[in-house]
Amino acid sequence: MAPNIRTTASRLVYENRWMRLREDAIVRQDGSPGIYGVVEKADFAIIAPVENGMIHLVEQYRYPVQGRYWELPQGSWEDSPETDPLELARAELREETGLIAETMLAMGHLFECYGYSNQGFHIYLAQGLRQGEAHREHTEQDMISRAFPVDEVLAMISEGAIKDAATVATLGLLRLRGFL
Repeated sequence: MAPNIRTTASRLVYENRWMRLREDAIVRQDGSPGIYGVVEKADFAIIAPVENGMIHLVEQYRYPVQGRYWELPQGSWEDSPETDPLELARAELREETGLIAETMLAMGHLFECYGYSNQGFHIYLAQGLRQGEAHREHTEQDMISRAFPVDEVLAMISEGAIKDAATVATLGLLRLRGFL
């Protein structure tokens, strides 16, 4: 089956170590031309550390939206996009929170914003947690880590205090599957 949209040309508009932006000339199914701007970013891992009715979150300043927000631990390795997602998830959990998980259950893969980006995220449920020492990157020096009761986190989502779409989607998926 032919794709709904055919690419006729592509050009790199911008690139740095975290992302690439390209512009594609396209032809739609009806023959009409158009363009797509596509942000290419490596997939990331998001980790839901849940135990004894508590969810561990991190808070940090997010420059693009000029504010501090609570979210689940998450991250990618731009220099090693081929890294096994489970290895990445374990490392990001420890780096950001200091937590070490006995078990990491893969819960699925979702796309972040597939209307303009190819970036997706691998979801893990972390359990059997023990506290170690966080090893944050220099860019995460302002990060705070704290555990919240599940009901409080759900209220934070409902009230708009948690605005990270990946966090909301992950917790929604876990709730649908009976883990929250």
